[in-house]
Amino acid sequence: MTAALVIGPLLRNVTEQTATVWVETSEACEVSVLGRAERTFTLHGHHYALVDVEGLEPGSSTAYEVLLDGRKVWPQPGSEFPPSTIRTVDPSRTPQVAFGSCRVSPASQETHGVDALSAFAHELKNGAEPPTILAMIGDQVYADATGERMQEFIKGRRDIESGAGDEIADFEEYTELYRLAWMTDPAVRWLFSTVPVYSIFDDHDVRDDWNTSYVWRKWVAEQSWWKSRIVGGLASYWVYQHLGNLTPEKRRADPLYQRVKEAADGGGILDEFAERADLDPSTARWSFRVDLGGTRLVFIDTRASRLLTETRRAMLDDTEQAWVDEQLTGDVDQLVIASSLPFLLPPVIHHAEAWNEKVAAGGRKGDHTRNGFGEKLRQVIDLEHWAAFGDSFDAVAKAVVEVAGGRRGRPPAHISFLGGDVHYSYLARVKGLPINQIVCSPFRNPLGAKFQWANRLAAMVWGNVPARLVAKTARVPRPPLRWRLTDGPWFDNAIATVGRDEVVWRTPSGPTALTELHRAPLDHGRTR
Repeated sequence: MTAALVIGPLLRNVTEQTATVWVETSEACEVSVLGRAERTFTLHGHHYALVDVEGLEPGSSTAYEVLLDGRKVWPQPGSEFPPSTIRTVDPSRTPQVAFGSCRVSPASQETHGVDALSAFAHELKNGAEPPTILAMIGDQVYADATGERMQEFIKGRRDIESGAGDEIADFEEYTELYRLAWMTDPAVRWLFSTVPVYSIFDDHDVRDDWNTSYVWRKWVAEQSWWKSRIVGGLASYWVYQHLGNLTPEKRRADPLYQRVKEAADGGGILDEFAERADLDPSTARWSFRVDLGGTRLVFIDTRASRLLTETRRAMLDDTEQAWVDEQLTGDVDQLVIASSLPFLLPPVIHHAEAWNEKVAAGGRKGDHTRNGFGEKLRQVIDLEHWAAFGDSFDAVAKAVVEVAGGRRGRPPAHISFLGGDVHYSYLARVKGLPINQIVCSPFRNPLGAKFQWANRLAAMVWGNVPARLVAKTARVPRPPLRWRLTDGPWFDNAIATVGRDEVVWRTPSGPTALTELHRAPLDHGRTR
């Protein structure tokens, strides 16, 4: 049979001289891009290839085509969009990082508004300057909130009234979920083919509250549908998102990637890895680093690498924490730290989550097996961000203070945390240090009116002192940083762009255009 594109092409890791193009095809075949060819590999009957184009010039722009077995399949005939183009990193220029999170697709405009990614694609089509990269920081797909088209697919293969219900059950259903998310809108498909995409997951890529606590993990492990869900979720994330984050050198050095490529069908090999990665997070690393000239971006996995035992609780296990600490150094122009969960929440919410961690663990006893009021509250209102993992928060805060103070090399002009998840956008600044928290969420999944009202209240400064006093009743120490929201919150669908000196949030003014929502300078050390 003649091979066709099922998903893609997606432009993924791009450096000064290399670029990776990712595809899924309908049949096993040879995939060619700019004269470089790669055979597909197979996972559970699905066919994938990552083609590494090497030897490019720094700062160059090169249009490309995709050929399957020598036959051109991309660009599509009659497309309204310009040719897909590889733009390599120019080390002499400050990168522009576009980012956001939380995107439901397909969805109706009436219920979820205009897709910010789609409107962004149309702006680029019409001549706007493309960003250096697009960072997708969580909830690229919603495995626990499937729409009508996904549910039709599920009903065609199993009883939707039992087991996992209308949520995603396994790898096969994940493949369709990604196809619907990335191929339904031609504008988004083209955007992903022409702007380098980097991504890290959040809970809805697997399930709401994923790894929120030891109690949650114990409960979910007892569910009959969980094993196939988590194995399918991690295995599909590995091939659809994680592999493309890596440079060609790191991918070639990955033993799992080589084993999968050499197998007739590597699905079983990948499943074994995924199950092991869930049971022992130290056996896998989803976090990664990207260097763009003088800018370092550190993407931190805040879901799969959590340490949750009867006596210990951490956002990152010991191995992951050590790796992150190694990346947080100076001698760069800018240090950007991306995690799906905002590091700096509105202070009221931060204090509430820190209080809840102590209450749920029984105060000083550190008993994380408790399933009392504190644990129920944690799960009901999602008290599971960095603030709810106090030791992990303190470790990262200590590291960035040292970086900003020049104790880990020449200090960068600023340190900026990027975050999503919360379904609203804002800017927070640390007092006395060039540290910013930039949040942009959602791409397309607006918060309901009642939750908007609650979060507006939580963002008000007058609540900070009472919230801190409540935290003190549970013996929560004062955070090592002092910060406040200076801009926002805004609850629109949005995409943000971060440069050296400022951040700009934009929201769709229609299906094919964006309008500026807010613009703010980045803090380069002014005392606040």
